[in-house]
Amino acid sequence: MHFKANIMGFDTDLYPQKVLALRVAGIEKEEEAPFHQHHKGQLVMPLTGFAKCYIDDAVWMVPAHCAVWISSQIPHSICISPDADVCMLFVDQDIIGMPNKACTLSITPLLRELIIRLAQERQDYDKDGAVARLVDVLVDELILMPTEQFDFPIPSEPRLHQISQRLLANPGDRKTVSEWATQFAMSERTLARLVKQEIRLTFGRWRGQLHIVVALQKLSMGESVQRVAEDLGYESVSAFILFFKKTLGKPPKQYMKERE
Repeated sequence: MHFKANIMGFDTDLYPQKVLALRVAGIEKEEEAPFHQHHKGQLVMPLTGFAKCYIDDAVWMVPAHCAVWISSQIPHSICISPDADVCMLFVDQDIIGMPNKACTLSITPLLRELIIRLAQERQDYDKDGAVARLVDVLVDELILMPTEQFDFPIPSEPRLHQISQRLLANPGDRKTVSEWATQFAMSERTLARLVKQEIRLTFGRWRGQLHIVVALQKLSMGESVQRVAEDLGYESVSAFILFFKKTLGKPPKQYMKERE
């Protein structure tokens, strides 16, 4: 299926069915759908590869075995990596139990297979038929999924916005808070206070959020732990593993194996 034919030209609001699914695969180069919004909420679930979503004031990098939830009427842009295989689920906003803000959802094997199965059906399926009954099971499973925060906040404050863009372009940049502050003609204390005020995180936690989402993206693409550690500027593989375990509770290989 081609990305543009199925996403950029697909209007979910034309269908009265409470849940719709599409599957996008075989993209030769990275494609991006521009900012848009719709009545139905959207779940973006990579089966292989990854998707990057810009939602509100944050960028979400979604590795395989996770999905990002975008609630109703929220402007968003979606970028899909080359050769990715991604399922898109569109869910009526009236379904009770879905999060009311963007978040990452863990996806069970059962839910993944239900979404894949629904993506094989016509969009205008009979609302009283077998597919509708499958959708009921899918929704019951979907609202039980635990949420996680695999996002990197992008502040609107001009100086922090510039820093966020530079970190996105080079996640391995290890400049200290003091060095960043000097570049933007302010004191280290002022920058630390500004980050805390705008993002409600310390500078280290903010940059750590980026390292986690980039690491998950790279690991899901098959890159080695050593390569990821080097790309993110860690002094050693063990230092990166310690950071990853402290943040997500398990070392990278174990975490990814359990996801699979």
